Amino acid sequence: MDRTATSARLRVGGFEPLTTVDWEGRLSAVVFLQGCPWRCRYCHNSELAPLTAPGMRPWAEIYEDLQARRGFIDAVVFSGGEPTLQSDLPLAMREAAELGFEVALHTNGFDPDALRRALDSGAVDYVALDVKAPFEEYELITQIPNSGLAARRSVRVLLDSGVDHELRTTYHPALLSKDHLRQIAAEVAEMGAARWIIQLFRPEGCPVRWLRESILLPAEVPPALRSELSELIDEFGVRGDLED
Repeated sequence: MDRTATSARLRVGGFEPLTTVDWEGRLSAVVFLQGCPWRCRYCHNSELAPLTAPGMRPWAEIYEDLQARRGFIDAVVFSGGEPTLQSDLPLAMREAAELGFEVALHTNGFDPDALRRALDSGAVDYVALDVKAPFEEYELITQIPNSGLAARRSVRVLLDSGVDHELRTTYHPALLSKDHLRQIAAEVAEMGAARWIIQLFRPEGCPVRWLRESILLPAEVPPALRSELSELIDEFGVRGDLED
């Protein structure tokens, strides 16, 4: 297979050869693609935000690593950064799928047309799409005006695609209120979402000191609120409880 075009342009900022947490129920490798247009306040992968960075690896090397892991892992997760920022993502995902792996995509939905192209590749088995905040208040998290407009369109693209997925929201109580969580649940439920996960903020790896040391931590979703939200979303859950 000729991978010259992909090898020349795909910017890989990191590679995790084995993980059990990035796709539940799968032994996965994670390919972290370089570059992200948003500047989310709590980002744990801020080193992946620039379009280029020292230490990037060519896709051809990653592909060889994946070939060597056939039979040992089930899946490849494309994450970032923001993977849909790179036009060669669909080709790389197809190449991973042709090796016999299931393929997952983690995305913030900044570009609904790029998301549609990725889904149209036919290689994507699962998508985890971040819903950062109520759509009209996305700038609270992304620091980019009007970013919620694209995110809403991306949710629509994903829901219409029929691809297995989850919507997920990182919850830091200094950035989002419990009413924000209620609003997010109502908005995605109205769009027809059936699976939404709240990911509780954890300070490890966050580069922003005031978020790491906030007196409002640890983040938690009280039982009464969990019950309320589960009435709106069929498959609602909270990830990151201290006992997890």
